[in-house]
Amino acid sequence: MYKIDTADIISDEFFDADTQKYCSDILKLLQDKKRYILTENGNAPEYFKALEMLPDIKPSAIDINSDRIKIGEASDINKEDKNRLFAALYKLMPWRKGPYQLFGINIDSEWESYLKWNRIKDKIAPLKNSRVLDIGSSSGYYMFKMALSKPSIVIGLEPYLTFYFQYRALQHYIKHSNIFCIPAKLEEFPVIKRYFDTVFCMGILYHTRSPIDFLQHINKSIKKGGEIIVETLIIEGKEPKAIFPEKKYARMNNIYFLPTVFCLTNWLKRSGFKNIQIIDITKTTTKEQRKTDWINTQSLEDFLDKDDSNKTVEGYPAPIRAVVIAEAT
Repeated sequence: MYKIDTADIISDEFFDADTQKYCSDILKLLQDKKRYILTENGNAPEYFKALEMLPDIKPSAIDINSDRIKIGEASDINKEDKNRLFAALYKLMPWRKGPYQLFGINIDSEWESYLKWNRIKDKIAPLKNSRVLDIGSSSGYYMFKMALSKPSIVIGLEPYLTFYFQYRALQHYIKHSNIFCIPAKLEEFPVIKRYFDTVFCMGILYHTRSPIDFLQHINKSIKKGGEIIVETLIIEGKEPKAIFPEKKYARMNNIYFLPTVFCLTNWLKRSGFKNIQIIDITKTTTKEQRKTDWINTQSLEDFLDKDDSNKTVEGYPAPIRAVVIAEAT
C-alpha cells in the first residue's frame, strides 16, 4: 500500500525559523495527495504493483555522472529478479525523460535528456549548498544530475503519477537523502517566500494558461538574487509576440503560448526578473526526441508534417526550444 515515507517527507531540518511552518503545509499536501491516489486515481493500483515488484537489491555502484544514469551492474541481479525488474519498469511506461540503466536493463527514454542538461550545466549558478525547486521533475533525471553538485535540498514537483512513480522506482535504489518529489502542481505547492536559490522550469511554461501569473508565482519563492532557469518552446522572430494555437500544437491540446525570445524576455521582466540571458536556442530533432520501445505513444516524427519537417502537422513552426536564465528581484 502507498505510504508517506522517506521518498516523500521533507524534514523540518531543511527549514529555518522563518520558513519552518511550511513543513506542516507540505505534509498536509502529501496527505491530501495520498488520499487522492488511494481513493480516486484509477491507475494507482498498477503503479503500486510495479513498486511491489521491484527486487530488493543493493546496487554495487551508482553512476549519476554519465549521460545514461547507471544503477547497479548486471552481475548484481539473478535472472528471475531481472525479469521482475524489467516487468516492473515496463509497467511504468511511457518513460519520457532519461536514459537510465538499472542492473543491465537499458531504459531508452523518449528524450535524450543529457543533451539538454549538458547545454546548461556549466552556465547555471553553482548548486552546492543551495535550495532547488524543479517544476515538472518527471522521473527525476535532472534532480539526480543536480545532486552531483551537493545542494542542501532539491524538491521536485510532478503531478503526473506515471512519472512520479518512475521517480519512486529509481529512488528505491538510489536513495538520495536530499532529493524529494511531490506529486503536485506548482499551484498546489505552498509559496515559501524567498526560500529557493534556484528554480528550474523546463518544458512547463507552454503548458500554462497564464505565463505571467505563473512566473510571478515562482518569483515569490526565489531569494533576491536567486536564479530561474526557463526552458520553453519558442518561435523565431524579432518582435515581442507569441502564437496561440487554435486547438493543438504538435498534436498536443495543452500547449498555449509560444513566444519569441523577445516576448519571453518581456514576460520575465514584467514578472520581477532581471539580468535575463538567452543561453541556448536549439531546434528539436529526432536525435533528441524519438520513439523507443519504452514509450507507448507517438513522438516527434509523428508531430511533424511529413512533407515539410519545418512545420507541425497543424502547420505551425516546428519545435524550437530556448533556455533563459534570469535573476529574481
